[in-house]
Amino acid sequence: MERFYKRKVPEPNSANNACNSCLDDINWEDEIKYDPGLRKQIDEYHPNLRERVRRKYLENGPCQPRTFAFPMTGSRREKKDGGYEAFVKNGWNGFHRKERLKLHVGDVGGSHYQAMKNVRETGKRDYLTRLNGSIDVARMLVKLGLPFRGHDESKESYNRGNFREFRDYTAEQNPSLRKAIGTKKSDNSLLVAPEIQRDIVKCFAKEVLHAILEEIGHDVFCLLVDESRDVSCKEQMAVVLRYVDKYGIVRERFVGLVHVTETTSAYLKSSIDALFAELKLSLKLVLVAIVRKHKGVSDFFTKISILLNVVGGSSKRRDLIRDINVKEMSKALGCGQLQTGTGLNQEQCLQRPGDTRWSSHYKTLKSLVGMFATIVKVLEIVEKDKNDWKIRDQASNLLEYFQSFDFVFYLHLMLTILTITNSLSLALQRKDQDIVNAMKCVKSTRLNLDELRREKWEKVLDEVSDFCDKYDIVKLEMEDTYIDPKKRRHKSGITNKHYYQVDCFNDVIDWILQELDNRFSETSSQLLICSSAFSPRDSFHDFNLENLMSLAKSYPSDFNSGNLRDLSHQLGLYTADVRDDGRFSNIQTIAELSQIMVETRKHLCYPLVYQLLKLVLVLPVATATVERCFSAKNVKTYLRNKIGDEYLSDSLICYVEKEEMKKVTNEAVVRRFMNMQGRRFDDD
Repeated sequence: MERFYKRKVPEPNSANNACNSCLDDINWEDEIKYDPGLRKQIDEYHPNLRERVRRKYLENGPCQPRTFAFPMTGSRREKKDGGYEAFVKNGWNGFHRKERLKLHVGDVGGSHYQAMKNVRETGKRDYLTRLNGSIDVARMLVKLGLPFRGHDESKESYNRGNFREFRDYTAEQNPSLRKAIGTKKSDNSLLVAPEIQRDIVKCFAKEVLHAILEEIGHDVFCLLVDESRDVSCKEQMAVVLRYVDKYGIVRERFVGLVHVTETTSAYLKSSIDALFAELKLSLKLVLVAIVRKHKGVSDFFTKISILLNVVGGSSKRRDLIRDINVKEMSKALGCGQLQTGTGLNQEQCLQRPGDTRWSSHYKTLKSLVGMFATIVKVLEIVEKDKNDWKIRDQASNLLEYFQSFDFVFYLHLMLTILTITNSLSLALQRKDQDIVNAMKCVKSTRLNLDELRREKWEKVLDEVSDFCDKYDIVKLEMEDTYIDPKKRRHKSGITNKHYYQVDCFNDVIDWILQELDNRFSETSSQLLICSSAFSPRDSFHDFNLENLMSLAKSYPSDFNSGNLRDLSHQLGLYTADVRDDGRFSNIQTIAELSQIMVETRKHLCYPLVYQLLKLVLVLPVATATVERCFSAKNVKTYLRNKIGDEYLSDSLICYVEKEEMKKVTNEAVVRRFMNMQGRRFDDD
């Protein structure tokens, strides 16, 4: 092969030879510059020389010139010229060392010190102006129970949420706030962040709680606790303190809301202990919840709830109810079945019952009886709707149930029971409860329920029969064998009369009577009856020394043997005194008696009597204020159902306790706000 392919010999003037020959001729000391700023770029060398040049750079090591005179900056120049050249002429670039700034400022009295002081005061003033603006906006929103946040809070949005919108409007009306906001370009420095909003609300709530606890002091109080769901279906425990203030007025103050995962007595007690530890400091009678133990009654109220969603779930169906109701009313007026007059034949609607107001169920069932024909016609129309299959199927099932004997029976049974207990419900939910009348109402309600069970079965059955005849609903013969609608092949072995009278009518009433006995036992009833001996009606006609002494013995920690002896003596003097005093002649309630005693300073003359009176006043019959807390549904709505537990509790405290909220000053909120999380004024 070599004879065919001869090896070529490189010519003597080739580039490679020229490059290799010139390597030895290069003066590397002059070629490789020590200063990187004076070096040639490696790419400028021939490719065969680049590796050699790179190695030369590595051999020289890092460049660290020692003889170069850098210009003076920062503290070096400040020592020379006092900082004038650095700050006024040439500028200063030592911002990463704040100690240099202090050196430049100098001692008290210097021009630089005064300039820095003015800057700090201006920054502090602007910060406080912005903070007070946020506090004013938060005060207004929390008082109205409105949400703070918006869906889109960007500057380009036309609806940035209530807080930012009201803040912008306030800035337009307040030149000082507008100027303070204009000095800051960063949105974070405007004190409008969600964390700032929550902290401001917390400060308001803490100030309200501080005022309440300060008002109670070391005096006696009663704890009211109620449990109910909110719109996000979370179990909440509301806590209210009932006490007598320094003016002798009974107060019920909402102090917190606690999320509970279970409602056992032990868990509720631990939650209350935790709340009391944080603050350093008898349940509501729910009739509908009791009767829901019966499966038929529970199904009845479940169907009522579905009905309210179906017929009242849209404005179109509500208008349909209104139109049909007007036609039925006009027809009845034409036939002479209704009378005309002022206040008669007003427009009716179905009222949605509330979990915390068991009297509201009475209004719901009462309106359902009056509008039954209208409701049936609306369900028939909705049943034919082909657009919404879910609502259509619900309407079909409701229509079948509402035209059954079971529905009519439970409707009249519960309406009769709720009619009897409605007066008691209203009496127990009054804020200014009269213990004497409340106990009389409990007693009369129990007697009426007992009479209903013993003597009114036939009357209720006749009402059910008349309702079935009026609306063509199939009636049941009471002597026939009872057939369970869900188990039609199963023979029950009992008659319809036995099922509806014994298993339904009697059982439901027995459960209610048992609940009344549990809530108002003989011991608690006797305690309340003894309390009624304080009643000032008819010149203290009900005054009874034995009952009041018996009441005092129920509080051994407040009245020892020596105090009981002194109390007996004071009660005699007290009775003779107030009966002869004309200022006590026209009062009717124990609450009024307490206020007059403070006004006339007799609470100082008879301290043991007044102490016993306060113990009577803090005895609640029902948790009225707790129920009103959950009636404030605009604080946590379906559109605002992700609000946190702590934030919800703070918002509710501010919303419910508007009287105390009004007394909280901006200065107090600013002081508490600045102490949170180690904050400082934004003066950088």
